[in-house]
Amino acid sequence: MNHHHNHNPRILILGAGPTGLGAAYRLRELGYTNLLMVDRHPYLGGLAHSFTDPQGFTWDIGGHVMFSHYDYYDRVFDRLMGDHFTLNNRESWVRIAGTWVPYPFQNNIRYLPKDLAYECIAGVIKAQTVAGGVKDAIARAANFAEFCRAVFGPGICRHFMDPYNFKVWAHPLESMNKTWIGERVAVIDIDRALRNLVLGLDDYGWGPNNKFKFPLTGGTGEFYNRFGPVLKGSYNLNRNAVAIHISEKKIRFSDGSIEPYDILISTVPVDWLVNSLLVGHVPDLVRHQAARLLHSSGHMVGIGLRRDGGTPSSKCWMYFPESNCPFYRVTYLSNYSPHMTPDRDRYFSLLCETSASAHKPVNPATIVEDTIQGLINAGLLEPADRDAIVSTWHYHADYSYPVPSVERDDILADVIPWLERHSIYSRGRFGMWKYEVSNTDHSLMQGVELVNRLLLGQPEHTIGIVYKVTDDGMQHARGVTTMVTCGVVIILAQI
Repeated sequence: MNHHHNHNPRILILGAGPTGLGAAYRLRELGYTNLLMVDRHPYLGGLAHSFTDPQGFTWDIGGHVMFSHYDYYDRVFDRLMGDHFTLNNRESWVRIAGTWVPYPFQNNIRYLPKDLAYECIAGVIKAQTVAGGVKDAIARAANFAEFCRAVFGPGICRHFMDPYNFKVWAHPLESMNKTWIGERVAVIDIDRALRNLVLGLDDYGWGPNNKFKFPLTGGTGEFYNRFGPVLKGSYNLNRNAVAIHISEKKIRFSDGSIEPYDILISTVPVDWLVNSLLVGHVPDLVRHQAARLLHSSGHMVGIGLRRDGGTPSSKCWMYFPESNCPFYRVTYLSNYSPHMTPDRDRYFSLLCETSASAHKPVNPATIVEDTIQGLINAGLLEPADRDAIVSTWHYHADYSYPVPSVERDDILADVIPWLERHSIYSRGRFGMWKYEVSNTDHSLMQGVELVNRLLLGQPEHTIGIVYKVTDDGMQHARGVTTMVTCGVVIILAQI
């Protein structure tokens, strides 16, 4: 690899979340030593880090689950975790009209009150039997809102898709593109939906093959913490980058220190990279485009409760489209491992996620109380359970979801190649801004694949993944042995 005259270029990695860790791990695995990974936090893992509060409850930043996606990722997990993990059944539900509807939603509308069930099924039938065919209707859709209408019809959109997705993305569905979905939802099996409704059949999206791994102790973050010893000597924590000098190839940090680089792998949000960190000549177009990227922020609220017998339910996670609670998703985190609470037989924990943006303001000062009241409104807690709350935890993620906006792909087409011409490779959840490939495993593999490209000349796969739907509502990527964690109708909330 000819970089300047330097055959052993200095590779600097900005950010020690899954993408940075994947890149550093792969470099070290290939015997490469001229690298440094830096992060502003005192810990590894970025948004995949976990925190244990003073009461002894462990909290993740959002509901992370580990499905088996990539052989390489699985091998790294095996190497670092051994048998230090639990295997859990994936059991997810939607809370709507005062009742629990099993996932996938469209196959279980029999659980709804009859008038809603009729409205939903009638809308699906109309949408799927439209003159000219549903494929044409999808092709005509100009954005995500029109796409949903074309696939699901007005009933499911009104009661579930529209309110739920606004709660998740905190942006109008009209401002989102339809390409991030790939081919995930092209067809709903009307016959199956109708049969289940009329014959009263259950159709669960979980079963013997729907298990996921979770670290036995320490939450999701335990896996990423374990990269520490392996990467010893290759990273610094508590170093906050404040300026990247493009022409000199130097990064300045808040303590005044400077690090040179030949190649920069950046996992920081690309809008912030371009408009707050880069110093030197950046074309107006690139700065303007990067500034147009949309994201939501997130409030993660953990509620730890005392209860004889521990967790009161076998549910894993639940979706909440309605306005009687601020959160879009709640996870029984205490079901993921017996060590997420001080004592599995005497406590349980609920992790609640709420999105925020200029379109959907959230008051940080009241979000914990709003969450508790929401849990009562939504039927997860009784008013009397307030007395059983022994711990509350609140984390604000300024960047939570990269919104796949209508303009996003055009923006990336201008920004990413320009950065690469200046030896800056932007990858990861907010480095590449592709929500569709920003699960923790995708993110780690973006780092690994970039290193394979830079050192071995191999093509990157993940950042251009195309999806194909399978019968069980799980997604398989074409040409890559991977699976995405999001089912057909819960359009992609399961980060």
